[in-house]
Amino acid sequence: MATVELEVILDLNTLEQYCSAIGAGTLLKSVVLFEQLMPEYVGNLVKANDAADRDTLCSEAHKFKGAAGSVGLKRIQQIAQLLQHGEEPRWEAEHSAWVAEIVEHASADLQQLKLFLQAKA
Repeated sequence: MATVELEVILDLNTLEQYCSAIGAGTLLKSVVLFEQLMPEYVGNLVKANDAADRDTLCSEAHKFKGAAGSVGLKRIQQIAQLLQHGEEPRWEAEHSAWVAEIVEHASADLQQLKLFLQAKA
């Protein structure tokens, strides 16, 4: 994958710093834990969106944003960042599209992250 595309998906600066500080192998262990939790995170977003539960959706998006950011998943973190702010004027019109984007990209972005770290390990 081209570096430009990776820069959209991954927080390369943060990942390089993590790899220097703790090593790619150690970070990969955190990513595997995130991978185990991700279906629950995404499921909670979908469930809250389907129920039109703004408070829960914003709360779950906040948690997911932090978790995604902690492993360097930039695109997912940025979408969750938008989703967590239910008071924003464009939220009402766009929140369902943001949930759909997370559902669409989460697994593939996670796989790119794992490949990136495996190449560094």
